[in-house]
Amino acid sequence: MIAAVSTLEDELALAQADSRDMKRTVIALRAELEAAHADIHVATLRVTQSSAAEISQLKTTVRALRETLERARVERETAIQQERAAANQEAQMLRATAAALRDELEHSRTERNHAVQQERVAGQNEMQQLKATASALRDELERARVDTDNAIRSALVSAQAEISQLRQTVSGLRESLELAQIDKANSVNRERSLFAEEAAQLRHTIQSLRDQIEAMRSSAA
Repeated sequence: MIAAVSTLEDELALAQADSRDMKRTVIALRAELEAAHADIHVATLRVTQSSAAEISQLKTTVRALRETLERARVERETAIQQERAAANQEAQMLRATAAALRDELEHSRTERNHAVQQERVAGQNEMQQLKATASALRDELERARVDTDNAIRSALVSAQAEISQLRQTVSGLRESLELAQIDKANSVNRERSLFAEEAAQLRHTIQSLRDQIEAMRSSAA
């Protein structure tokens, strides 16, 4: 309980201190505000005094500007009148030019329609010629296809005949090759037999000569 009372007293003391600080702050702010009001009053007096002279100068300037504006209005009205007169003249010239251009445009349209008609006639004639040319080309293409088919058939028949001949030739060459291989084998066998016989004869001759040499050596001894 005592601790709670002590806390409340402390808080009260702090609040009183804050209140005193706030009062001092308010007093200081009031002093600054009064000083600011005094400065504003002095500045206002100075501005008022300087504004009176400036207002007088502005009035003089306004009068001069009004006179200048009036002269400008008069000059503008004069210029407008001159521009209107020039515009009317230009409008008349433009109307005449527009009428001439309309006539020229109508003439151009007539010439264009005539040219279009001529182009249509020429186009129709060209179209008929193209159709005739296309028909002739189709006929020629059909004939070319027929000729090509016939040529292909002839080429196939010729190729098949040539292939048949080549097959027969290949078969004959194979048989000839087999016969040649057989002849080769027989020739090799014959050569081997002859070589064996000749080698045996040479061995026999060599042995006979050795015997004769041995006999001659024995006789000499």
